[in-house]
Amino acid sequence: MANNSLFRRKSLESVMKNIDVADDIHLEQHSKGLKRTLTVRDLTFFGIAAIIGAGSFSSLGSAIFNGGPGVVLLFVITGIACAFTAYCYSEFASRIPVSGSAYTYAYTSFGELFAWVIGWALIMEYSIGNIYVAFSWSDYFTSFLDKSGIHIADYLTCSYLEAKKLFDAYTSSLSTDAPMILTSAQQELKNAWEQAPSIGGLKIILDLPAFMINIFITALVYIGVKESRNFSNVMVVLKLAIIVLIILVGGGLLFSNGLTFNWTPENEEGIKSFMPNGFGGVMMAISGVFFAYIGFDAVSTMAEEAKNPQRDLPRGMILSLVICTAVYILLTLVLSGVVNYKNFDGVGDPLAFIFEEQNLNIGWMQILVSICAVVAMTSVLLVFQLGQPRIWMSMSRDGLLPEKFNTVHPKYKTPSYATIVTGLVVGIPLLFTDKTFVLDFTSIATLFAFVLVCGGVLLIPRREKEKGRFHMPYVNGKFIYPVIVSSFFILFCVLNNNYISSLFSEQTTYNISTIIFWIICFILSAFAFIRSWSLIPLMGVSTCLYLLTGMTAKNWLWFSAWLAIGLVIYFMYGKKNSKLNV
Repeated sequence: MANNSLFRRKSLESVMKNIDVADDIHLEQHSKGLKRTLTVRDLTFFGIAAIIGAGSFSSLGSAIFNGGPGVVLLFVITGIACAFTAYCYSEFASRIPVSGSAYTYAYTSFGELFAWVIGWALIMEYSIGNIYVAFSWSDYFTSFLDKSGIHIADYLTCSYLEAKKLFDAYTSSLSTDAPMILTSAQQELKNAWEQAPSIGGLKIILDLPAFMINIFITALVYIGVKESRNFSNVMVVLKLAIIVLIILVGGGLLFSNGLTFNWTPENEEGIKSFMPNGFGGVMMAISGVFFAYIGFDAVSTMAEEAKNPQRDLPRGMILSLVICTAVYILLTLVLSGVVNYKNFDGVGDPLAFIFEEQNLNIGWMQILVSICAVVAMTSVLLVFQLGQPRIWMSMSRDGLLPEKFNTVHPKYKTPSYATIVTGLVVGIPLLFTDKTFVLDFTSIATLFAFVLVCGGVLLIPRREKEKGRFHMPYVNGKFIYPVIVSSFFILFCVLNNNYISSLFSEQTTYNISTIIFWIICFILSAFAFIRSWSLIPLMGVSTCLYLLTGMTAKNWLWFSAWLAIGLVIYFMYGKKNSKLNV
């Protein structure tokens, strides 16, 4: 009799049977398996490659503009949330050393419907997130070419939507008393719209460098993970060296030039504050800040290519997270110290911006940063493009996607068909979307996935310790978690006398999200007390849920629409063809 339950789950044993996992993990795999070549160093480097990229070289500027120097607190909060989440990913990775990441983990804990939702959400994290990275890569690459005396036509270096939005806004402003004063970047968009050739009335505007780098990365990932590993490791070493130089040079001039006053700028009321826009302004930066972290879980998708996944995957995730959090905190302090936070409005290349003539005025550092940015974001593109095909491959194994997605190239031992589809999913939208839309679209899906991974750990049984494998420390949350939740709720009420009434006075997205957050936390407290749940996954769920309260109504609207499309596909194909439908 067929099992038609939406919450049918896969056992850990059945997941492991889907691939040829030998008792000795170092043995050569069956011809249908992926090639195991990655060490803990390689996995750590893949994590760093994914985390330090577009977040630091592009979205960090808008984050500082919204939150001021106080945005460093958001990096700390996000780092802590990701640390709890990394432990949960590590626990799953040590039990289920297969491709699939959060998708596979949700399948064994929450069931098929949630697994599909997570798999569908991860498409936004990897594929759609890579669209943003490709756009950012193009900005730095064309900037570097300009400094080298090579100019590409403006209508071949921006997206159609960006140019159209700017031109429409500029045209509308001409009929007002305050026409727009264009920055150099905005002038390039205006030129792109005015100078672009037309075919049948449609202007030919596309970001050609972004499109070409996607083709190159797709080809590299198609050839093999070993080749991608070597390329990635070289890029990681180079960009870390230059980032250390940025911190040393920028930090040195920060103190020698007496610029530390920028850490307490004046707000609109003329009051000096580390958080000039308040904590609400800091939370407004959540999309930009969290985007910097979405790549750390990409390490878990490499499970079938790790030599010793039960031991090395957890180490790779945690090491890369610790290193990158420290880097982001130092970078934020340097950037917000050498330049007033208000000057980062609209700045897409913040690390190069601080060395421009009106700021620190170091020309050679501008060139180095441009090179570093191109390298850094190339490595991010590489890791994201590696992760997505392996998730689709796992979904195909379970029957939720066509069998073609499970095709492994006989020579290169890579998920060849899924890699090509990933290249198309990234490449085609590059022709008609823009960075702002993609940034908002991506972070919320990743946070949602993190919540379910942490929650999934709470639902799987504890196991006996095994030598050579990672084991998440068990800390009984029976009393500690309810005390933590109650203490923070009281603290919020003390800091804001009208905290509770203010949540119910205005039906804003933040207030509604915050009310739901507290309700879930108190429900979790009850379950923690009754079932003696582990503290680490409880804190992972809570911190990620709190970060979700910073998402706007627009974020939730697009995410809901994306989930609705995914559910239609699941009920039309996945549910009927699931391997559990027997």
